[in-house]
Amino acid sequence: MVTRVQKWGNSQGLRLSKHVLSDAHIEVGDVVDVAVQEGSIVVRPVRRVRGALDLEQLVAAMPKGYKPGEADWGPPVGGEVW
Repeated sequence: MVTRVQKWGNSQGLRLSKHVLSDAHIEVGDVVDVAVQEGSIVVRPVRRVRGALDLEQLVAAMPKGYKPGEADWGPPVGGEVW
């Protein structure tokens, strides 16, 4: 695909075809990483693990005998009021 760098406001941008985005597994609104490697611009989708599971799945994965306890964070170190 051949495209042209265009000015949009104070920025510059590229238009990418739906087919190119589909081949790269990128959709409109996805977060991407843009880097320069050996003089070429590389655009990669960012795959985040965070948020992949919901609360019910996380609770279901807890060991059966798990008993939560209290954590001691130590004495105040600043202006905290306990």
